[in-house]
Amino acid sequence: MLQALLQPIVNGGGRIEREYRLERRRTDLLIQWPLDPKQGFLGAVQRIVIELKLLHRSLKSTQREGLAQTADEMEPVDATEKHLLIFDRRPDIPWEQRIFEQDDRHGAHKIRVCEL
Repeated sequence: MLQALLQPIVNGGGRIEREYRLERRRTDLLIQWPLDPKQGFLGAVQRIVIELKLLHRSLKSTQREGLAQTADEMEPVDATEKHLLIFDRRPDIPWEQRIFEQDDRHGAHKIRVCEL
């Protein structure tokens, strides 16, 4: 469903690469957008890494692991934005309690974290 929401990026000239391999790790989504439509991908390109995680043991451990992985993945592609999306599939937790977003850090990297 998330990829369907990102379809306008492709329709507008951008690219979405799924399970993009970066050295030993992989990122779930790499979004690339040419900043100058005339030059396309030969010119400057905005790159956004989106890491998707399922909540397992605890939110804290899933977030810590996801932040480290997202920070590692963004450097090889020179990403300008980094996002970590954590999906909480526990049926006993109401939506009002599990949806949040915040900016977090891993080393020098600022990463937007969203729990859904």
